[in-house]
Amino acid sequence: MNKYLLKLYITGQTPRSEAAIANLRKICETELNGVYEMVIIDILERPQLAEDEKILATPTLIKELPPPLRRIIGDLSDTEKVLLGLDLRPAAEQDNP
Repeated sequence: MNKYLLKLYITGQTPRSEAAIANLRKICETELNGVYEMVIIDILERPQLAEDEKILATPTLIKELPPPLRRIIGDLSDTEKVLLGLDLRPAAEQDNP
């Protein structure tokens, strides 16, 4: 099984940033069965990383692994949209092919 590498770029400890972190954690725990690495990057602390990745808005989630690379912008509150963006299907659909 592929391990997922997810990088979430945020700007400080704002309510929007906190919501994105909480939403991503919930999605990872529900859908990825522990087969993921989640990295939170605060662009106020590490602006060069944001510049390198060409982050224009936060929160931005980047799925680096498995390929293809995917980006999702927003607080990740729309679980269906996030799963589609990450090329994932909800666990319930995987049980019933």
